Amino acid sequence: MSKRDIEHLLHHCPQRERIMLLGHGSDKGLFSRTDDMIPEFDRIIVGHSHAYHLRRHGGNIIGIWCHADKFARKEGLHGLFSGMIISDKKEAEEYGIITLQHHIDEANEVMFAKLRRLLDEEIPLHEIPERMKALNDRPSWLTNFNYENFFYL
Repeated sequence: MSKRDIEHLLHHCPQRERIMLLGHGSDKGLFSRTDDMIPEFDRIIVGHSHAYHLRRHGGNIIGIWCHADKFARKEGLHGLFSGMIISDKKEAEEYGIITLQHHIDEANEVMFAKLRRLLDEEIPLHEIPERMKALNDRPSWLTNFNYENFFYL
């Protein structure tokens, strides 16, 4: 899918529809790969050029990728966004958290299952950041960091 395809979809998506953007990214936007056989991300698939269409959805956007909150703030978007979410050992080390990759994988699987449950239960997006903090039933440096990085903007 191209940036133009994404723009077309966003333009034609009714404003009442929730937009969910999930994956890896930065404060510049959501990443993609030109070739799925290559492990590195080589482009931004949703970025500044899509902000106009995303703003039309008001607070009905979910953006979950590293630093999605910074992207949203910069672009004037509203909804549920994540800050930095540690998803690999290198990222954990950058933030001073010593752990193993399988602990990160397990903790994130549990955390995102909890987020999914809140969304399935149609909990209002503005309540989710506090609910996520309350659902951190296995506190550790890693889980505290990740569960604290959900924001309603």
